[in-house]
Amino acid sequence: MKPPKQPQPPAGNPEPEFEQELEEVERSLLSLKERYNQIQSDREQKAQWQQRRRELQQNKYPTPEIKAELRHIKQQLEMLEINLESQLFSWGSLKKPFWQAVRFGGMGVIIGWILKSCAG
Repeated sequence: MKPPKQPQPPAGNPEPEFEQELEEVERSLLSLKERYNQIQSDREQKAQWQQRRRELQQNKYPTPEIKAELRHIKQQLEMLEINLESQLFSWGSLKKPFWQAVRFGGMGVIIGWILKSCAG
């Protein structure tokens, strides 16, 4: 008696492509989770720095140490603002819309030239 035949995958099997796409989606999800956690951490740290700044500013007679700490807090808050803003805009998030604009903008120019040459 012959063993049953294993089903052969059809030619042009999309499974390897699907697996690659799935791995890419998983990597993107991990990257997104990391960015989200970093943003949450930065927001919490920003709130802590702002609270500390308010506490120091309530002092009626600031000492040079308090003034130095306020400058340090201001620098930290500026760095956190830059980090939070840079999380919103990255080349990776703008790459696809940029190339779509280039592609469709270029097609619009070409179609415009064709229409102008037909009308003229």
